[in-house]
Amino acid sequence: MDWTAVLLLGAALFAGAFVQSSIGFGMAVVAAPFLVVATPSLMPGALLVTSFSLPVVQLAHGPKQIAWRPLGWALGARLLLTPVGVAVVALLSVRAISVVVGTLILVTVAASVSALDLRPTPRNAAAAGAVAGVAGTASSIGGPYLALVLQHERPERLRATLAAFFLVGTSMAVAGLALAGEFSREQLLAGLTWVPFVVAGYAAAAPARAHLDRERLRRAVLVFSVVAGASVIVRALVF
Repeated sequence: MDWTAVLLLGAALFAGAFVQSSIGFGMAVVAAPFLVVATPSLMPGALLVTSFSLPVVQLAHGPKQIAWRPLGWALGARLLLTPVGVAVVALLSVRAISVVVGTLILVTVAASVSALDLRPTPRNAAAAGAVAGVAGTASSIGGPYLALVLQHERPERLRATLAAFFLVGTSMAVAGLALAGEFSREQLLAGLTWVPFVVAGYAAAAPARAHLDRERLRRAVLVFSVVAGASVIVRALVF
């Protein structure tokens, strides 16, 4: 494992944590393209390990206004579909997983800018959890779907609910990958190495959170995500 590359990738995790601490999700969307290109063997396990840290910090220091009912439906569905995500990791090649990651990023962007006016009903929450069970396990990108369902909640309630969803859902994904033999020691060590970068990103965003133009930041993240997702797909298919 190239530890120089791992440390340099900490910058991507820093940026992703800054975004997620502001709008509730986005760390994996920002960081995954860099990881897939630079260190594909570390995906998705290393990013899942790192994903533990930010929800813990958010729940420890932020408002705990969790929407328990949609959270319960989403987690139940995610638990049922997590084995499918594990199967994707076990059966697909690194190149195929790169295409999956890029495609999911583009799907996430499309969902985020769509005119869908979803409400946090049990059916919608369960559907979001089911998609996250597959996508979140295979690529570590699972939060945007529940975020779309919770889009009309207060920002504090949205962030707290997503943090709880990430914490429990990531635990399911890591446990499933470990049981299937798809979670390596190198992924664990790299993920732990990135934790300080994530905490620093959260801390850097704290002074700006109350004054940040979230809509402008959201648009910038979406534009970047389109470019990054398309680049990952092209690189996987051409090179």
